[in-house]
Amino acid sequence: MTDALHDEPEGVELRVDDIDDPIEHLLHGEVEVEGRMPHSSNATFLVHVVHDGKTHPAIYKPMRGERPLWDFEPGLHRREVAAYRLSEAMGLHVVPPTVLRDGPVGEGSFQWFVVADHREHYFSIYESMPELHDRLRDMAALDLVANNTDRKSGHCLLVPATDEAPASVWGIDHGLCFAPEFKLRTVIWEFGDEPLPDQVIDAANRLVDRVPLDLAALLGDDEVEAIRGRAAWMVEERRFPTDPTGRRYPWPLV
Repeated sequence: MTDALHDEPEGVELRVDDIDDPIEHLLHGEVEVEGRMPHSSNATFLVHVVHDGKTHPAIYKPMRGERPLWDFEPGLHRREVAAYRLSEAMGLHVVPPTVLRDGPVGEGSFQWFVVADHREHYFSIYESMPELHDRLRDMAALDLVANNTDRKSGHCLLVPATDEAPASVWGIDHGLCFAPEFKLRTVIWEFGDEPLPDQVIDAANRLVDRVPLDLAALLGDDEVEAIRGRAAWMVEERRFPTDPTGRRYPWPLV
């Protein structure tokens, strides 16, 4: 399955203002559809969200635009929101702000658009930017708990350094997460068998005790219990997993 990259449709001019509270902006702004995103098998739109005289682009994935899948129930947009809430609950902050709300064609996820360098992706970031390896480790930890079946290299977006901030990397496209059956598929295997960071183990411990209600409400009961099970595995093993089969990769890789 090919998901949309945060690469705007040709000819669209991005309008980007400084926003203090992205979640508030996404939840309460007026939505202007700019166009359909390229490289997407589901209906995925670039929109501008306007609130209090300011505007910022977002990615809108409506439920009505989803293609049926045999291994996931309808509602991939809710999994997009769940991945953001899981990232925040674990203190990882590697998923752009994402909300659930009504839009021009019905309920969907709205994710803060990441203005990124689309020449870069996981493989190039890993090879050339070791200062971002800890952030990639956080993304790998999120994918393990979320049971991400589709972490392609192009789903890792590089935000270049500026005078105000260092470079960063963000993870997008989390619709194919949270299946009860373990079926992790990812390009991030370079950290296999390394110790999990202490803060990740602490976050996993919290999930074993209790999955936050705002996250659990987006998923089925069996999916919530599976989160706790994967978190318990992390607490017990205390290491990133390895892939001895060499088969736990998505396709295409980028």
